[in-house]
Amino acid sequence: MEKNQIKKIVLAYSGGLDTSIIIPWLKENYNNPEIIAVSGNVGQADELEGLEEKAIKSGASKIYIEDLTEEFVEEMIVPTVQAGAKYEEYLMGTALARPVIARRLAEIALKEGADAICHGCTGKGNDQVRFELTIKAFAPGIAIIAPWREWDIKSREEEIDYAEAHNVPLKINRETNYSKDKNMWHLSHEGLDLEDPGNEPQYEKPGFLEMSVSPLQAPDKPTYLTLDFEAGKPVALNGEKMSAKNIILKLNELGGANGIGLLDIVENRLVGMKSRGVYETPGGKILYDAHDYLETVTLDKMTQHKKAELSVTFGELLYNGQWYTPLREALSAFVTKTQEHVTGTVKLKLYKGNIIKAGVWSLWSLYSEEIATFSEDHVYDQKDAGGFINLWGLPISVQAQVAKNQKK
Repeated sequence: MEKNQIKKIVLAYSGGLDTSIIIPWLKENYNNPEIIAVSGNVGQADELEGLEEKAIKSGASKIYIEDLTEEFVEEMIVPTVQAGAKYEEYLMGTALARPVIARRLAEIALKEGADAICHGCTGKGNDQVRFELTIKAFAPGIAIIAPWREWDIKSREEEIDYAEAHNVPLKINRETNYSKDKNMWHLSHEGLDLEDPGNEPQYEKPGFLEMSVSPLQAPDKPTYLTLDFEAGKPVALNGEKMSAKNIILKLNELGGANGIGLLDIVENRLVGMKSRGVYETPGGKILYDAHDYLETVTLDKMTQHKKAELSVTFGELLYNGQWYTPLREALSAFVTKTQEHVTGTVKLKLYKGNIIKAGVWSLWSLYSEEIATFSEDHVYDQKDAGGFINLWGLPISVQAQVAKNQKK
């Protein structure tokens, strides 16, 4: 579709630096189309304040602010925790949020009869892929505009110049111009001094961390907590029944106060380059560790091992924007089956950035103290081990005997 044919554009709008300048840029470069801003609320809290006024003043005709927090937790976070999926230790806070946001973008674009959907993702990042693959799944054929792949702006500094020239208000300045992504699951930091992996993150600098404190500044006294799970889903915190969403929010408070969930990683981006990021995921880290702990007593050996193997693929699919694919759906079906007996209680101790196991209980526990004990027992005949080893080692013995015969 030619630029002059595009009359109505739905814009993924966060109010951050990129999307703030995209509205006037689209007006200038796409023959003054109508811009409908869409902001997906995935728990970014104060970032939503004043968003409607800012979007309208920037040139949008209207804005949708969609509460996607329940979908974010129930459709994305909980299934991914159950899968134990990570990407190179990264708990994928940004990747988890993109499918639900992009799906709503597509739905609104179809509802509004838009000619195109626009996003502010850079041509170097992963998010452009995540947004566009989801849009293709729900609004196939609609035009997609990615200004970072079109305009002459080359850096965030030039973006700030453009904003200032067009009187676009910003909440950042040149000195605090980290590239950040925030939602109820995490906060990411990229850019500035972090682009050099030789620079230590400024964890103790006031204002750097937002969801957490540095472990050095955490309390000297540990915090204990218990988490209850039913079929792999968190259902209670410290004995109080609550939704998974509220459990995550409360764990963010407890984990953040104790310096939990900080990750400094150089990851392999989908587009081929390595990128350094610092992540805060306090509640998420606690939830992952608690769930993993419970699975050690409720999953049999082969299921536990195969699930860990497939979790790598699950994490790659999510990271690479392939959530709405047959393979991911098939893996989720497998995960759901494995979670049938992942029910029980986990006790953890939080202390200065550390999560220390403090107990696990389950009616479905496969752990038998009577069998595993080093004390006297009456259920395990140690003489049986000799025959087991002979049969288990039979291929090794045969191979060794053949090799010996060939040397004669």
